[in-house]
Amino acid sequence: MGKSITYKILAKHLRSGKLVPGQEIGITIDQTLTQDATGTMAYLQFEAMGIPKVKTELSVSYVDHNTLQQGFENADDHRYLQSVAGRYGIYFSRPGNGICHQVHLERFGKPGKTLLGSDSHTPTGGGIGMLAIGAGGLDVAVAMGGGEFFIIAPNVVKVELTGKLRPWVSAKDVILHILGIISTKGNVNTVLEYSGEGVATLSVPERATITNMGAETGVTTSIFPSDAVTRQFLAAQGRRDDWKKMTADADAEYSRVISVNLSAVEPMAATPHSPGNVVTVKSLAGKKVDQVAIGSCTNSSLKDLMIAGKLLEGKRVHDNISLIVAPGSRQVFSMIAKNGTLKSLIDAGARIMESACGFCIGLGQAPQTGAVSLRTSNRNFEGRSGTASAGVYLVSPETAALAAIAGEFVDPLSMPSGEFPGIMLPKKFTVDDSMIIPPLPNPEAIQIVRGPNIGQPPANTPLSNDLSGVAGIKVADKITTDHIMPAGSRLKYRSNIKKYAEFVFESVDPDFSAAAAKIRDEGKAVFIVAGESYGQGSSREHAALCPMFLGVKAVLAKSFERIHAANLVNFGIVPLAFADPRDYDRIEKGDELEIRDITGSLDKDILIGDKTKNINITLRASLSRRQREIVIAGGLLNYTNAKASGTGKA
Repeated sequence: MGKSITYKILAKHLRSGKLVPGQEIGITIDQTLTQDATGTMAYLQFEAMGIPKVKTELSVSYVDHNTLQQGFENADDHRYLQSVAGRYGIYFSRPGNGICHQVHLERFGKPGKTLLGSDSHTPTGGGIGMLAIGAGGLDVAVAMGGGEFFIIAPNVVKVELTGKLRPWVSAKDVILHILGIISTKGNVNTVLEYSGEGVATLSVPERATITNMGAETGVTTSIFPSDAVTRQFLAAQGRRDDWKKMTADADAEYSRVISVNLSAVEPMAATPHSPGNVVTVKSLAGKKVDQVAIGSCTNSSLKDLMIAGKLLEGKRVHDNISLIVAPGSRQVFSMIAKNGTLKSLIDAGARIMESACGFCIGLGQAPQTGAVSLRTSNRNFEGRSGTASAGVYLVSPETAALAAIAGEFVDPLSMPSGEFPGIMLPKKFTVDDSMIIPPLPNPEAIQIVRGPNIGQPPANTPLSNDLSGVAGIKVADKITTDHIMPAGSRLKYRSNIKKYAEFVFESVDPDFSAAAAKIRDEGKAVFIVAGESYGQGSSREHAALCPMFLGVKAVLAKSFERIHAANLVNFGIVPLAFADPRDYDRIEKGDELEIRDITGSLDKDILIGDKTKNINITLRASLSRRQREIVIAGGLLNYTNAKASGTGKA
């Protein structure tokens, strides 16, 4: 039986385990990336390991999130990141150079390589034929130190593309169409692998849009072949030698096949408040719009902005619309300035933002009360825009630009096909890496700069054999990491865990943090009770780290998302699934809970006693032997240091 692209790359990088779907494997990581919202803690954790230099082929530290430097905290973090990069052999992409995923695709991504990033949209690299996976910062720190990255060997779903996109239909519509098929849950330990004759009709930026937003389905990653189109893109970036052909064998085995006729895909939109709430734009035609934002790591490529610029050329933004445009990288910014696109956007009335994440993570450009905001980004969780009452719709650049002109949703297919601007990508991109600082020749001379916002990774204690405590909160289905740890203006505290922990579940239960700390200080365990798909969204490990700081020892949920479940384990919190999901209804906030002999029961059914209701409920921990050892040790940092010192289990 032949191999998929996914299993070819996994086989080449396999270090431990058997490459059988459903089994845990350890793989070598070639490249890592971090961004500043997750990077500070990742590098503090790397420092705690005592390793003198990164051991990957390439590691890059990007600054793209906390670029609104209100107060000293972000600037201090950036100086720390630059100095730690110089000290440990890491490339440093300075503020203003662009969004990590866009820049990495342009300047560093290589077909056939493995990439681990402390950001959930790292699968963007799959658009260039990489096996690119998002993870928590601690996993990235271990990979930078030469350690294995552990995943469950995935089921690979073949997405067979036929036909060709019509004018006015884009790659964003393709991934929204796929979200409409497989939704945002139930896809853990799965890879989407694209194939078929339709692949050749998509440029690398279009493929990257699809793999980027594939993260919203909950899959491990998504990947495209590396073909002539990939080679052309790399050649245009001056990186022809980085190209490598990557295709699946003709008789490759897949767990499922999804067929998508690109010629039949319609313009789509994700309605509030989930990327999975997918409808056609036609069904929304005429709906009033207040704000339009074009950018983010999903849709900020040169092609995206050139299409928007052409549609806006010679026109004016509607009087009731605030139009925001953020180029994805300095390269894109420079090229639209030179080819006239920037002038068209400015003349139309667009507000030009920095090449950064910005509005996508709620840093700036919060819409008005009750606004309808159209955004080309990848997430529309409630309150993520910075305005709790706003409704965010995820759309393509084409749909966004038409709405900016009309002041309302316009079905792109209602426009004459002849009016769609034909965009040809250049044979050569502008290459200027002057804002990327490479590893320095004398790293030992670098003094690491630590401002007052830079703390130390909080230490956890080994897991107690018996846990007795309180259900500190009960939450519903599809709780995201945004619900657990807010982004936006709170991000500046990411290096200060004591302060950031004050905002755990802020939007769900503002009293949780203080109540949990009180339970912790009384010597009791804090339990979280949750519904389905707990931990959707970003890779932010703070959604596990800060609860750990507040004394959370276990999360009881109907089901977990991959990255968050791994982060819980990494910080010594036990993810426990209800054996019978109906038992979720039997526990309430404030119930006194108790688990006996949890350390000896992690490989079997676990009974939790609800002393308030005098009932027992069965839970299951779907953990590998390695993960069981990690939670018993109190987290991955304790486990890794114990192994390095020879005092822990191998």
